[in-house]
Amino acid sequence: MARINITPLEELTGKEKEAYEDLKAKGKLTNMKGYMLQDIGVFEAFMGWYPAWESLVKTVGQKDAVILAHAVSTTNSCLLCSLFFISDLKALGLDPASLELDEKEELLVALGQQIVKDPTKVTDEQIDALRKYYTDKEIIIIVGFAAQMMATNNFNSVLRVEVDDRLLPIKDEFKPATWRENIK
Repeated sequence: MARINITPLEELTGKEKEAYEDLKAKGKLTNMKGYMLQDIGVFEAFMGWYPAWESLVKTVGQKDAVILAHAVSTTNSCLLCSLFFISDLKALGLDPASLELDEKEELLVALGQQIVKDPTKVTDEQIDALRKYYTDKEIIIIVGFAAQMMATNNFNSVLRVEVDDRLLPIKDEFKPATWRENIK
């Protein structure tokens, strides 16, 4: 159960109400967006995820973008975001429980996991290995997206945003990360 309530449409005003109605009309209103729409500033800040996503997809391709987003979300134990990317992996014909990754994908996953676990421990070697495939600008896009993904994960996890109905059939496929269990 979420820790806060979604403001009902009839109580929204101004830009929040306009954004809600626009998302609803386009079929893009998710539970997360419903919570964020209590404040247009918060909503607009988090909607920066979409341009970051578009840049990432142009940089690494759809499949690798989904793999990175999944790695960040599952390492961060975000139920809601992990389920979205489990669904996306399946839509790409991949089995999220047993991904077979090439070297470039392994580098993206390792970077995404390390950024979540401790960004100060991302090594020079990891960045140098990425340079085999990506320019400095492209690495900025990858890291920038991973940071935006973490912010989204944290919002959903802290407030315990409910899983959207379309994801309920795969809810049992989420396996929370256990790496934090021994941190004191």
